[in-house]
Amino acid sequence: MSAKGDVYLVRHGETAWSITGQHTGRTDLALTPRGEGDARALGPRLHSLKFDHVLASPLLRAMQTFELTGCPGPAAVDPELVEWDYGDYEGRTLAQIHQGRPEWELFRDGCPGGESVLQITARADRVLSRIRALSGNVIVFSSGHMLRVLASRWVGNPAALGRHLVLDPTSVSVLGYDHGGLDSVIRLWNDR
Repeated sequence: MSAKGDVYLVRHGETAWSITGQHTGRTDLALTPRGEGDARALGPRLHSLKFDHVLASPLLRAMQTFELTGCPGPAAVDPELVEWDYGDYEGRTLAQIHQGRPEWELFRDGCPGGESVLQITARADRVLSRIRALSGNVIVFSSGHMLRVLASRWVGNPAALGRHLVLDPTSVSVLGYDHGGLDSVIRLWNDR
C-alpha cells in the first residue's frame, strides 16, 4: 500500500470574469493584476510544504497561479482538471441564466450544450482515481466548480454537495485521510 498524503487544492487567482460573476468554463482568461499579486502572496505558504506531485489544469488562469506561487514543479498538466464546461451558459452570470430558467442550479442540472452532472462526476472520479494511486502529498491547481466536485467526490458524496462548498479565488483547501487511511476527509476548506 502506498503512503497516503494530503491533497492540496488551489483555486486560481482572480480573473475579470470572477469579479463580474460570469461562468468561466473553457474561456481561457488570464489573471487580473490583483489575481497575480494574490498568487505571489500564496507562494511563501506553499514553500513551507513538501509536494511529491504537482497537477494543474491546462487553462491559463490555473497555470499562471501555479507559476506565480513559485511552487516547485514542473506541474503535470491534466486536461481533465479543466473547469466545468458551461456550454450555453459560458460567460453568463447566474442572474442572466435565471432570467430564462429561474429554477436552474448547476450542481443539480448541469449545463445545456456543456457538461451534465454525470459527466463532470465521471471526470472528477477519474482524476481522483489517479490521485489516490499516488504516494505522498499532492497539490492541484484548478478552477472553483471543478475543485468543489472533486472535494464532494473525495468524501463519497454526489457532486451536489459542491453547491455548499464555496471557494474564493486563490484559496487553499486540503483533502486527507483519517482513521489510518480508512476515511477520506476535508481537513481545511477555502482558506485565504
